[in-house]
Amino acid sequence: MSTWKVVALNAYPKSEGQENVVFTIHWRAELSQDDEVASSYGSVPSTYVAGDPFIEFVDLTEDQVIAWAKESLGEEQVAEIEANLVSQLKSLLNPISISPALPWV
Repeated sequence: MSTWKVVALNAYPKSEGQENVVFTIHWRAELSQDDEVASSYGSVPSTYVAGDPFIEFVDLTEDQVIAWAKESLGEEQVAEIEANLVSQLKSLLNPISISPALPWV
């Protein structure tokens, strides 16, 4: 199972009558096995509209922000990212080519 993390957030100091309003979520998704790690990085917009429920910045949880990021990406793109991680990890665990050290070095 892949692990999603929030790497950084961009926020407006003041927007729509609120403070520290997140407008970009930077995320990383990882899948690992043994010592190999496949990862994907990206960012998505987050839009707050006045009148919508608002969570104060200090009260945000990583789980909530990851849910926002996945919602922004959409189910199909999240599935593509996770499938890509599986493919990357398979390639890392079972490489089709290698670059061994030169024997005379």
